[in-house]
Amino acid sequence: MGLAVVHVDAFTSTPFAGNPAAVCVLPGARDARWMQDVARELNLSETAFLHAERDLYHLRWFTPAIEVDLCGHATVASAHVLWEDGHLPAGRQARFMTRSGLLTADRRDGWIELDFPATPAAPAAPPPRLAEALGVTPRWVGRSKFDYLLEVDAEATVRSLAPDFTALARAEARGVIVTSRATTPGYDFVSRFFAPRAGVNEDPVTGSAHCALTPFWSERLQRTEMTAYQASPRGGVVRVRLAGDRVVLSGQAVTVVRGDLTV
Repeated sequence: MGLAVVHVDAFTSTPFAGNPAAVCVLPGARDARWMQDVARELNLSETAFLHAERDLYHLRWFTPAIEVDLCGHATVASAHVLWEDGHLPAGRQARFMTRSGLLTADRRDGWIELDFPATPAAPAAPPPRLAEALGVTPRWVGRSKFDYLLEVDAEATVRSLAPDFTALARAEARGVIVTSRATTPGYDFVSRFFAPRAGVNEDPVTGSAHCALTPFWSERLQRTEMTAYQASPRGGVVRVRLAGDRVVLSGQAVTVVRGDLTV
């Protein structure tokens, strides 16, 4: 019997939508090189590795290319697996120790609610040729702890983006978020997220990007609770709430594949 690997689509209730993540619940800690090899082999946007220690789980996230400091969809997927597979009782909070500190997940009315740090963006000059690589003229450009954030004129502009990923990878940041107000009923804002420098040209639904998007749109819309849509080809819904220097992200998840890692 090998190590169980669970493939979960996060920020969706529909299989083959949202953002796929692999989740590996380990019997103990493993070295980073092994985890990076597994993530490259599985070749999803993120693979989550976690192991229990006392009342929490140590959690690390890897793209096929690098380890990252914060990942929302693979945390949703990890909490989903802990409850679905009986590692945690259904009503118990999932607690994760990560490179971004202690993170928690709770189940509420069929949604998984994450408590993440806010990473607000400050106005910043864009790197040379960033706008050209995206093919847009931004209304506003800022830089968060991890990413560049660009506001554009309309939802249609966000949806029609066809970036030059080779040029985009030259931006000295984890990734680039492009956003606008939503015109689709039921949503407050839309976004897309590109991270070729991290080995992921377009991430389908990015929880950590909403740690910057939430304070950005909260200030402009004068609301602390909003519903967001990430308009990638797979698409996904994120409910967000600004709570001081924290962001509460809510999403759904569905298991689509179970397998065993035999080496």
